[in-house]
Amino acid sequence: MSTPSVTKPAILSVDDDPGVSRAVVRDLRRRYGADYRILRAESGPQALEALREMKLRGQPVAVLIADYRMPGMDGIEFLEQAMDLHPYARRVLLTAYADTDAAINAINVIDLDHYLLKPWDPPEEKLYPVLDGLLEVWRSAEQRPVYETKVVGDRWSPRSSQVREFLARNQLPYRWYPVDEPEGTRLLEAAGADPLNCPVVITDAGTALIQPTDSELAENVGLTVEPSGDFYDLIVVGGGPAGLGAAVYGASEGLRTVLVERTATGGQAGQSSRIENYLGFPDGVSGSQLADRARRQAAKFGAEIITTRDVVALEINGSARTVRFADGGKLCAHTVLIATGVDYRRHPAPGVDEFTGRGVYYGSAMTEAAECAEQEVYIVGGANSAGQAAVFLSRNARRVHLVVRGDSLDRSMSHYLVQQIGNIDNIVVHTETEVVGADGDTHLERIILRDNSTGTEDKVDAQRLFLFIGAAPQTGWLDGVVTRDAAGYVLAGPDLMIDGARPPGWELPRPPQHLETSVPGVFVAGDVHAESAKRVASAVGEGAMAVMLVHRYLA
Repeated sequence: MSTPSVTKPAILSVDDDPGVSRAVVRDLRRRYGADYRILRAESGPQALEALREMKLRGQPVAVLIADYRMPGMDGIEFLEQAMDLHPYARRVLLTAYADTDAAINAINVIDLDHYLLKPWDPPEEKLYPVLDGLLEVWRSAEQRPVYETKVVGDRWSPRSSQVREFLARNQLPYRWYPVDEPEGTRLLEAAGADPLNCPVVITDAGTALIQPTDSELAENVGLTVEPSGDFYDLIVVGGGPAGLGAAVYGASEGLRTVLVERTATGGQAGQSSRIENYLGFPDGVSGSQLADRARRQAAKFGAEIITTRDVVALEINGSARTVRFADGGKLCAHTVLIATGVDYRRHPAPGVDEFTGRGVYYGSAMTEAAECAEQEVYIVGGANSAGQAAVFLSRNARRVHLVVRGDSLDRSMSHYLVQQIGNIDNIVVHTETEVVGADGDTHLERIILRDNSTGTEDKVDAQRLFLFIGAAPQTGWLDGVVTRDAAGYVLAGPDLMIDGARPPGWELPRPPQHLETSVPGVFVAGDVHAESAKRVASAVGEGAMAVMLVHRYLA
């Protein structure tokens, strides 16, 4: 199917029955042909190919209409895949009366906007009113523009790496120009910027940002950095799986909800290249895709999502709970959910800090994956995040070395992932081994490995080192307010009860609820919760459960 090179929004119909397909297109063109491109495809794969082409060209898609019963790929499967390409398009399923149960289930599975029973005659009564409403919603929805942002910087600059990672994790398209290549030089000259003052970010409006902070980036590329109000029912601190789960359930159940995130939604899970053991995704899903879907879902129900605001304190002011930001601002609510997750621990080996952002990266650093082609790549860590990164990077790297201190992967990594790694020829697992040094000139060039079983050390060439060495909660902002364990994880519910006694200062006649901290109305969910399972599914579950407990508290 060819896609005309025009800028009008598209309405795409997908049906394997030529007669039905022609009838749909006929009715659509009669009503909407003047303002929309009316396109049709005869299969899901054909339609997806057209959608990919439109995505690359930046051409908008307003409505997708798919028949439920199609061979190979049914309408639900097609619409689910189409969501990732054009998330703002409205979705309609054509179905026979016998398939209405499937259509109703699809409302939850693929966020279906409407289903139409065949036949829809007369269209003036059964088709046009539905599409008129969906098109009005599509036109009025707050859609994120597709920015043609340009980033110019030094490939070995830590801040350039952070800017690229910030844009990528916030699902903001950009193009990267190394400062030492001709096009990068031309862009700097046009912006009147000095190569020594990189990175330089040039927005689609032509604004040049010289060494921007995350907040400056966010303000100039369409992210929300200011809440719309001063008081909410629920403040969620942290935008990982637990926080996003709470935002979705809180907003969908009528709570005025705001989520505050320091960097980007998704947390550590958002950096995972492939999550394969999350319920409902048998073929796996990337962390960024899962986070983006959850963010859009929370926004759909009315949750506010505020980025680049760092929460530094929690205060209790009577019945109000107040969070304070590093920039001096504050936000108040009836309840607060702590869902800040954990950060990767810093590696103590000499040289690692010096080369962080210049060949050494904490987490997956997905923006660096393309630079690993045909290289020897080293990954430190034995948990799932390290294994997922190894599998992902093995597609392009010459060889991936997985460095673990234990004697096997079985103790800390999911069984399915251990099996995958064992079946990939260019992944080498170094057990009972650790990195004890990093060396180089302007960037990482070598690391020193020590075999702990023999005590021998070996210096090897390495330009990329990814670190997944455990995690620690960043909960210092809760000092003197919320009870934590010796490692800094937040205690809640039964863990606060010592010999049946309620925590000091607890004034309510009831004990703390399951996810309630030592402060009534302040809850915790996800990895920052003491003794949590450290899995995406359990974090989402705790986020949802916390909202139920918030309702009990408010009642």
